[in-house]
Amino acid sequence: MGTKAPETGVKKPTFTPKALIHQKYASKASYRIEEVQETLENGCPGLAIGQQSRILYRCFLDLPELSVVSDTFTRKKDAEQSAAQIAVEKLGIQSNLNSSTPEEAWNELVARMSGLFTDEFLSSSHPLVVHFGVALRRAGNLYGTIPMTVIAACDVKVNSLCKIIDPKAESDPLVVLSLISKAAKASESVCTLDGKFWIRKKEGYSPNVIELILNRSSSISECLQVEAVYIPCEMEEQVSTLSLLVSDTKYYMDEIAEKLNVNDSSQIIVSRTVGKASSDMKLYFPIPEACIDVNMEQLLNKRASYFSGQSIYGNAIFANIGYTRKSSELFCEDVSLCSYYRMLLGKLPDGAYKVSREAIFAAELPTSYTSRSNWKGPPPRDLLCVFCRQQRLSEPIFSVTNVDSYEISSELSGNCKEVQHANGGIGGIDNKDSDKSILLKCEVKIFSRRQETLAEFSFADTYRKESDAIQNSALKVLNWFDNYLKQLDMPIEKISSFGSSDNIKVYPQAFAQEFAMYLSVYGVKQNYFPGKCSSLGSFPRNLSIPKFENGMILFSIDGPDSGVFPSPGSLTCISYATSLVKEEINLKEVLESNDEFEFEVGTGAVISQIEACVTQLSINQAANFVIEAPSREIILAAAGESANRLSQLPLDNCFLEFSVKVLRVTEPLEDRMEKALFSPPLSKQRVEFAVRHINESQATTLVDFGCGSGSLLDSLLEHTTSLEKIVGVDISRKSLTRAAKVLHQKLSKTSLNQMKSAELYDGSITDFDSRLCGFDIGTCLEVIEHMEEDQAWLFGDIALSSFCPRILIVSTPNYEYNPILQRSSVPNKEEDSEDKSGPCKFRNNDHKFEWARAQFEHWANKLALRHDYSVEFSGVGGLGDVEPGFASQIAVFRRNILNLADEECASIENSRHPCELVWEWNGQPNL
Repeated sequence: MGTKAPETGVKKPTFTPKALIHQKYASKASYRIEEVQETLENGCPGLAIGQQSRILYRCFLDLPELSVVSDTFTRKKDAEQSAAQIAVEKLGIQSNLNSSTPEEAWNELVARMSGLFTDEFLSSSHPLVVHFGVALRRAGNLYGTIPMTVIAACDVKVNSLCKIIDPKAESDPLVVLSLISKAAKASESVCTLDGKFWIRKKEGYSPNVIELILNRSSSISECLQVEAVYIPCEMEEQVSTLSLLVSDTKYYMDEIAEKLNVNDSSQIIVSRTVGKASSDMKLYFPIPEACIDVNMEQLLNKRASYFSGQSIYGNAIFANIGYTRKSSELFCEDVSLCSYYRMLLGKLPDGAYKVSREAIFAAELPTSYTSRSNWKGPPPRDLLCVFCRQQRLSEPIFSVTNVDSYEISSELSGNCKEVQHANGGIGGIDNKDSDKSILLKCEVKIFSRRQETLAEFSFADTYRKESDAIQNSALKVLNWFDNYLKQLDMPIEKISSFGSSDNIKVYPQAFAQEFAMYLSVYGVKQNYFPGKCSSLGSFPRNLSIPKFENGMILFSIDGPDSGVFPSPGSLTCISYATSLVKEEINLKEVLESNDEFEFEVGTGAVISQIEACVTQLSINQAANFVIEAPSREIILAAAGESANRLSQLPLDNCFLEFSVKVLRVTEPLEDRMEKALFSPPLSKQRVEFAVRHINESQATTLVDFGCGSGSLLDSLLEHTTSLEKIVGVDISRKSLTRAAKVLHQKLSKTSLNQMKSAELYDGSITDFDSRLCGFDIGTCLEVIEHMEEDQAWLFGDIALSSFCPRILIVSTPNYEYNPILQRSSVPNKEEDSEDKSGPCKFRNNDHKFEWARAQFEHWANKLALRHDYSVEFSGVGGLGDVEPGFASQIAVFRRNILNLADEECASIENSRHPCELVWEWNGQPNL
């Protein structure tokens, strides 16, 4: 072995400002964090709706030469890095390591090997010194020797130098060990044992240093038993737990070596810290034998390598044990099987969200970021940063740009574009004010640690505030990763086209290289992700309960109907418990429970089965349902103290039983505003408007397009009308289930009026079904704004050309009325906007558009002219002849050819029945 440094042409690592300060000042640098309360009056950008203030952090950094103060930040570590950056710039500090060449770093590494054995170093509080205490208690030829591997584990500077010499040291501990071994042999003051990875000082240790070290490395007073996790190299073998026994007479590295069937502790390699930097959780694995002659890929422990972000070979032990600067005593904490699987789960795109909400079985990464007050858990930006760090990627880059409203409207096409140009702007914003209506778009770029571009995301959605643009874009990126990584069989060449409709560009080769380990680990797993049921083969055979959507089996509902149900946009609080059931062995184990778990309905924040169940329950009602069990890994991640016991059992043919109760429901903002400002509420006024037209026209049949949970049909039964038949159609099966329940209860009462039949259909209102044709009256109340605008045009065409009701009533929010609603005093003002200068918010986060009066009239007039209908405009809430008009604008279409036979309408494509009849009442229910 010579002193020549290994050759390399790879980019050298960079160092954070805080690392540069530490290089120069070490413990002389003092950081102090101060909390700062930021209030709405201070003009705080991005303040969460409903919050009067938020906590920010400012850092004070004291150095021997100067003191600096950072700006305020939402995260403490950002404040610390900012203060360090200010100090670096003021002092003109340059990184010695960063400016080193590989040759210079090599020379410094050789010097470092000698420096670790000097009296000055051995008198310090460095964690490595306590290992010397063990070495000085050894007898024979190992007296005073320490394993080279503990140098790599304990000394940050050695690792940093190794990365400059060979960047592969970042991901492969074997490279670090090889460089340490070569540097030790090149040093004149230390020696190594032939064929072993032991290192010691050539000359003896001074008596004073020996006494100091032995006093500091106090003996262990009693035998300690530490729980650790064993990760076998073979993927077919299960991860399990083991116990490490350490004492005054047994070095913990020797105990680990014994568990891994290795001769001595110098043959054990230690990974970098896994998880929180403040912990000492590391992976221990044996040095592969005959490294040159063996295919290292075959020895790679894929699970452990993915888990740690480093190359781990052979069987490995994951333990939280070692020496720290804070104490000379051995630090150790148990690492449970549950902890391991929770950390593994946290590496998935949606895993950090599940773990943070302490709802591994129930929570899902939401599909939309609505109001901050309704979002639960870490914000999407933080979740994306955590995901990138877990995957050993660079921090994501967010680029926010200005886009004015005129640019947005010019990008639209078709009927939607025609409406925009006819009436000016988008969402009721006039083009003449477009220069005042600057909106924001956000692009996100994902890079590898080597700064290679992996993916670029550019979304068309625009926002008024930078924080909203960043948070929503981060969530879209997370969901993209979540969707992609659940399709592990996707060929590399298709990665670039996956998600291309959202203007997403992926660099396949670089992307596949970074996620190769992810695919090698999860590619062999089946049904890893929870709540994705494909069959009912594992359900108990004695259940004769019908199967609902999403592979769910629902038990009977307990408790009286309070009449208050969760609905899209409502903030719903539930209690639930989840049990793992396996009938063959009489197993029923509660794995997860929550006394109060809150989520927003309609955002995908819980597994679909929970939402399907909850939306059928009113407040204080409860129900049980079962679904197929997820993978073994998910079960053990949620199992807590029972994880070790369950890991010994065969977990195939199990199922999960959920017990759910609705505790409270906070209505969506739109409903709360309407109730606060209007008496009676707009929803009731719309029903009364429909009743008046029903009775005036003596209509006997009615179809409600987009009936949802049946609120209109239910309300109509409380009025005296001429109706004999009512029909509802909606695309949401769970909403129809609730509608059927409500209608059945009322129609079963003999005191009701002359109603003869009722039907509910599952299907889209833009698909023609001859059974919905030729009704006396059709209603579509507050529905079209939940569609894309081109779908609203399509519905109008289908309704008036094919369904042909004599009268069609369509209502939708008047966008121009929103300023009045949003300035009004409403309960729980968390939804009130602090920025009144820009365009108003939509009334509901689920709305795809909201039209001004001119836009709505343009849409209705054009449809009426096209299909030979007349149309008149009205509304409820406010006054039509006083600005800004009605709060809810209504168009009433009347068919001009009054003598057109209903049979003629019904004969049009009468064989087309795309909708499914899900409920029917003819005096007897057919559930």
